[in-house]
Amino acid sequence: VQLQASGGGLVQAGGSLRLSCAASGSTFGTYNIGWFRQSPGKEREFVGAIRVSGGRTYYTDSVKGRFTISRDNAKNTVYLQMNSLKPEDTAVYYCAAGKAILSMTTYQSAYGYWGQGTQVTVSS
Repeated sequence: VQLQASGGGLVQAGGSLRLSCAASGSTFGTYNIGWFRQSPGKEREFVGAIRVSGGRTYYTDSVKGRFTISRDNAKNTVYLQMNSLKPEDTAVYYCAAGKAILSMTTYQSAYGYWGQGTQVTVSS
């Protein structure tokens, strides 16, 4: 499966952005999709994920209540709605696809396919 993330940009603190992760391939609906981000000088970190099973979502604590992940399997697309953005959310955001077990959801190694990343910049 090939992934392409889009929707990044420059936004003021408190604003919103919606990122999209578009996938090719008819098996998209069988993959868990994760979102990760990387800020300059920092390790890439888990943001959230949506599982195939039941469509359950998981988020890192710093984005809970502000970010929402959804998927539209008919469109082969997963969305990351980001509200109440903060300057510390500034990063390159990546989407990734994988089929690992639930306990691996937050690990990069659980995802074998990655998009190219999209830049999100939040100004104060």
